[in-house]
Amino acid sequence: MTADRTEAARKLRQGQTEAEKVVWARLRNRQLEGVKFRRQQPIGHYVVDFVGLEKKVIVEIDGGQHNERRLLARDERRAAWLNAEGYRVLRFWNNEVLSNADGVLEVIREALR
Repeated sequence: MTADRTEAARKLRQGQTEAEKVVWARLRNRQLEGVKFRRQQPIGHYVVDFVGLEKKVIVEIDGGQHNERRLLARDERRAAWLNAEGYRVLRFWNNEVLSNADGVLEVIREALR
């Protein structure tokens, strides 16, 4: 891992969105299915929002800007690379997390089983 990705991950951890804070509060300390999650974790050339390394499950929480064509294409390439590395990528919108956190966490729970 390069120093640049480490620094980027550190800044992302410090600047979490409200939706990321909600999810992290429920993933940290092995609260979900006993799986240890890391937040803003570098994997390859990317920094993912949350990852349960032992289950190879990645959780991404996205804002509306990810609906732009340029970012959609980038996210698809990123997910394809992560999938090829054996990860399962779960993607949720900020408003989905904020309005239905329990439902989002249930989807994550199912992916961990």
